[in-house]
Amino acid sequence: QVQLVESGGGLVQPGGSLRLSCAASGRTFSNYPMGWFRQTPGKERDFVAAINRNGGSPYYADSVKGRFTISRDNAKNTVSLQMNSLKPEDTAVYYCAQSRLYGSRRWTDFGSWGQGTQVIVSS
Repeated sequence: QVQLVESGGGLVQPGGSLRLSCAASGRTFSNYPMGWFRQTPGKERDFVAAINRNGGSPYYADSVKGRFTISRDNAKNTVSLQMNSLKPEDTAVYYCAQSRLYGSRRWTDFGSWGQGTQVIVSS
């Protein structure tokens, strides 16, 4: 089973950018699609973006489309989320996860969750 560790969160002003990274351990990383979710207190985890196992065919939540870009490097066992034009409503804990079903946006179809990294967008 893969273990995931997110990093790169922090405090950023509206309109700014952050790049989140997720490092995976284990030999099976490249066998699975990967995704990013986010969660605010008292709410379920919301889908943000996902990418297939080869690094292609990304898909995004409508709320981040055109602003966020997901990518992966199978040689380095990493998946990243470049976040541009950040808005206060992007404030959340961001999680990466391994997908069991490419194309799904349901958190129940993802597993091996990392511990999360906090993103705060505020002036």
